[in-house]
Amino acid sequence: MVEFLQSYGLIGLFLGSFLAATVVPFSSEIILTGVLMAGVNPFEAFIVATAGNWAGGLTSYYVGHLGKWELIEKWFRVKEETLVRQKGRIEKYGSLIALITWMPVIGDVLAIALGFYRVNFTKSAIYMLLGRALRFASWISLYYVIGEGVLKYKLF
Repeated sequence: MVEFLQSYGLIGLFLGSFLAATVVPFSSEIILTGVLMAGVNPFEAFIVATAGNWAGGLTSYYVGHLGKWELIEKWFRVKEETLVRQKGRIEKYGSLIALITWMPVIGDVLAIALGFYRVNFTKSAIYMLLGRALRFASWISLYYVIGEGVLKYKLF
């Protein structure tokens, strides 16, 4: 699937980044690296990857906001007990948690929890955008320092 998305350049990068932040478990960094290797402008790749991943994170927030367990469990495989366990962290840190929603596995749960517990949408969206932008800026920087060898590493 990664090769398929890479073949569509920036459109594939957007779709892959979006899906990686929602229901499909794969790395958007691999797609990003592929389009960079193909010669795509790094600034454009940064904007597209960040926008796609942010939109995916906001989708997770929205699904949590709906609060429909059937939908949350079916598409995100998050159990009600998991969100209840996250409640303390959500109450303690609030929208700041959105900074780390880009992280694999826990990020989706946290984004859903932010929506489920109705944490301020605007602040959550801004922090989510900032966290994801820092992630992709770091990855692109690593690519230009290390080159293709960056694929040996993952941020998480």
